[in-house]
Amino acid sequence: MSRVRVRFAPSPTGRLHIGGARTALFNWLFARHEGGVFVLRIEDTDLERSSGDLETAMLEDLRWLGLEWDEGPGTDGARGPYRQSERAGIYREMAERLVAAGAAYPCFCSDEELDRKRAAMLAAGLPPQYDGTCRALDEAGRRRRREEGRAESIRFVVPSGGARTVDDIARGAVEFPVRMVGDFVILRSNGMPTYNFAAAVDDALMEITHVIRGAEHLSNTIRQVLVYEALGMPMPRFAHIPLILGPDRAKLSKRHGAPSVGDYRDRGYPAEAIVNYLAFLGWSTKGESEILGMEDLVAEFDLARVSDSPSIFDEAKLDWISARHIRAGGSARWLEEALPFFPAGARERYDRQALSRIFDILCEDLPSFSGIAAAAAPFMPGIPGRDDGALEALRGAGDLLKGLAGEIEAAPDWSPEAIRAILSGAGKRYGRKGKDLYMPVRAAVTGLTHGPDLTSILLLRGREDVARALRDGARAAGEREGR
Repeated sequence: MSRVRVRFAPSPTGRLHIGGARTALFNWLFARHEGGVFVLRIEDTDLERSSGDLETAMLEDLRWLGLEWDEGPGTDGARGPYRQSERAGIYREMAERLVAAGAAYPCFCSDEELDRKRAAMLAAGLPPQYDGTCRALDEAGRRRRREEGRAESIRFVVPSGGARTVDDIARGAVEFPVRMVGDFVILRSNGMPTYNFAAAVDDALMEITHVIRGAEHLSNTIRQVLVYEALGMPMPRFAHIPLILGPDRAKLSKRHGAPSVGDYRDRGYPAEAIVNYLAFLGWSTKGESEILGMEDLVAEFDLARVSDSPSIFDEAKLDWISARHIRAGGSARWLEEALPFFPAGARERYDRQALSRIFDILCEDLPSFSGIAAAAAPFMPGIPGRDDGALEALRGAGDLLKGLAGEIEAAPDWSPEAIRAILSGAGKRYGRKGKDLYMPVRAAVTGLTHGPDLTSILLLRGREDVARALRDGARAAGEREGR
């Protein structure tokens, strides 16, 4: 068997969508598992919508995910160029070869004529296929239309009758009746190829062995199979992976939240968590673990375990997976990526070691770094704002808070052990324990009634800041009691 060669072929008309990222990931994992080659090809023949900036952003997102390509833009190979806009001469040559062989012909029908034909067929209850008007033209008819200055495209001659069967790795045998398509355009009048023609030509010339793509492309397969046959080129194996749907079972889109990789990157999700989650959208591992790193995924990836049923994108499950990656890596793995998400006040107040300790406390249940700003609020110095719940927790605790402030200011040591001893001693003196002791202290210092470990908060905030917040809490408690 020849060496596996797969490709990811995005169109730079928008940011890298979650569905596209999943397709790229499956191709990359399959190539790495098989010791093959991962090719990146840019399908930029949509000249109006394609953008160099969007292409750059897409490449950055792929690199961020860890999906480096072996051949493609910036990584030369023997089968380039890797942008379709740079391959126009190749498509023209292949189209002319088909015309010469009688497998394609020039078409002079205008868009207006085609629209009328389509409307008439739909009105008659027929599939809107091209009626073959220009297929019957002789050379004199073609010459006359050229002299009239008519725009000229090239159409493929679709054989009549029969069917083609494709052994799809993910779906089994899929039969495509040839009659489901009419003669289709392969080269537009502006010289640009249509998707199906360019994809088939490129896959053949780049020696792609497996085409792994979304199920929405299944209907394109018959046209590409016919092009392979007409050009006498080998056909790759196909694997159409399942659609990704939103929670409402509609196709995943922007209205479902953040369907692009860039959105999740901006929100502070680790790349390895995104990869881990995407891998399970339509594929299953042999084991039971749902938390897998890239090496594990490469080792286990098998196209035979790809499902043929749609997958539901569940951001809550992504959060669960992401939180476990963040917790496992801690500050040793994630601090550099997490630092920009800390409030500016925290970065100014604390040194790197303290920020690292804060992060390790917060990452016990942090699905993304964007949650740091809110989660770090208890560690911010100064007098906190207090909602009604926190103010109610202060009721009757004025003496406790004022006494604690004095003890903290006088304490010779400021360590976790010393803090716990001070709190325990105060609890005994004021007849408080458990929630009755810790909740008013937390409410006074942080403005909240729940949150991270209280001892760690007090330690990092520092005795002066804590004592000041406790005294202010005692004042607020007095106001709450009407004194």
